Amino acid sequence: MPNDQDVKYAIEALLFASERPLSPEQIREAFSAEGGSASGGEASVRASRIKASLDELKSEYETQNRGFRLCEIAGGWQLATDDRFAPYLKRFFQNREKRRLSQASLETLSVVAYRQPVTRADIEFIRGVNVDGALKTLLEKGLVRITGRKEVPGRPMLYGTTKEFLEHFGLASVKELPALSEFTLKDIDENLLPPELKTDERK
Repeated sequence: MPNDQDVKYAIEALLFASERPLSPEQIREAFSAEGGSASGGEASVRASRIKASLDELKSEYETQNRGFRLCEIAGGWQLATDDRFAPYLKRFFQNREKRRLSQASLETLSVVAYRQPVTRADIEFIRGVNVDGALKTLLEKGLVRITGRKEVPGRPMLYGTTKEFLEHFGLASVKELPALSEFTLKDIDENLLPPELKTDERK
């Protein structure tokens, strides 16, 4: 059985190597006997030790003012760069080719995020355009999923955001989305506004 210090730094190595957030259970399984299930294994590290190690690492990074932080994202834990250094990272990556979402896809994703669960017809009513292509793209990229059907005639499909959406935007849950009340009408694209807020003249 590894000592507490080894457990902490082994967790640090796992977080460093992982491209996605790791749940405490996934981390625990890495310590289980022969790499099997963590439940009941003699060599398994207790969940309380995993949690304590994560808390210690998070505190150490913050106290040492490091260039990265340990963040709780989408039910797991992930190392992420500190916001202070965003300008340097932006310049570093600005020449790299990146696959970006189109404006139409971003606008559709915004409506889904804030109005979920929402039907395609509801999205089109808000945006004023057909969203078949944008929804297809978002489904293919795993940012949006079908959550069920609305109990109305025709039972149209309902759409909502995914765990990948939370990971992509660094959110623990959709509750961390900025409240719409924090934006002024000037900040929000006319196409994203609900019909009751659309006006002929926006000051």
